[in-house]
Amino acid sequence: MISIRHTVTELERYEQERTAAVECYHQAILNLAHYTIEISPEITGPQRQYLKTLAGTVANATADVLAESQGTLRGLLRDYRDKAAGFLGQMRQELAATTRALEELMDSLAQSDGDNEARLKTNLVRLREVAGRPEAAAVRASLLATAGKLEEGLEEVRKQHQLALAQFQVEIRMLHQRIDSLEAASAIDSLTKLCGRTEMEEHIRSTEPGYCLLLARVSGLSLAKTRFNGDVARQLVAAFVRRLRNCLPPGTMLGRWGNEEFIALVNVPKIQAIKLTQSIGEQLSGPYACVKDGKTVRPAIQLSMAAVESAGSTPKHVLEQVGMFLTGD
Repeated sequence: MISIRHTVTELERYEQERTAAVECYHQAILNLAHYTIEISPEITGPQRQYLKTLAGTVANATADVLAESQGTLRGLLRDYRDKAAGFLGQMRQELAATTRALEELMDSLAQSDGDNEARLKTNLVRLREVAGRPEAAAVRASLLATAGKLEEGLEEVRKQHQLALAQFQVEIRMLHQRIDSLEAASAIDSLTKLCGRTEMEEHIRSTEPGYCLLLARVSGLSLAKTRFNGDVARQLVAAFVRRLRNCLPPGTMLGRWGNEEFIALVNVPKIQAIKLTQSIGEQLSGPYACVKDGKTVRPAIQLSMAAVESAGSTPKHVLEQVGMFLTGD
């Protein structure tokens, strides 16, 4: 009897702990929604709604639903980070353009201010010279008074120009600081930047032989766009590229040859390059977690890999091998 009572007590305690843990998880997601940083209504609004919807699904949910929610939450946060990085990158460009415009305006003000001041001072000197002539004795006092007022006005204009220039300088410094912070915040965007086909071709033609090229045909990207939408396809490409970079040596030049074709230039022997293609094909093929309308979807990709050695070949021959494997050219 005592054993049964003890077992029941333990079960009740476990149930209380589980309920408390689920409630903490539920409240944590709601807090994420509440404290989501405002980027723009088009980006922040849906994100908050998706998080609130997810919070509603985990309240009193089963173990399977809770496990699935982890991937959904991770996908929502990752998607918001990528969109925020893109938004910040655009702001950075706009701020840089504004800074350049302010600098040009400031240079123009400084230059025009100096030219106008020099001309006015020259005219004041001439006015005083005229006032000092004997024939101007009758109006000398009036001329000198006018010259004095003009000089005072010139000094006031000079002070106003200096104040405006100082204000512009402060604005420019603030914009530069803002640009620096935005560059740091959007540094994640550089992880998915790829060289274009033309740039890769030029690099292959200009690089001394000794490197290897890793070629990848990625089937499934176009299907993801057709099956889901363009946003899911972009998420899939970004996730694939991030994983691919993690598999490659640091500083590897990576390019997109076509819609579903990628190429990497690595300074490793061909044996190591072949091993890389094998491990990349095994690790990166399969489903990827993406977000569509606040819910996790899992489009899959399949990789076909090859390695091309540049040693003993001309750039033309290397490009022919690349074209044959990637596009059948």
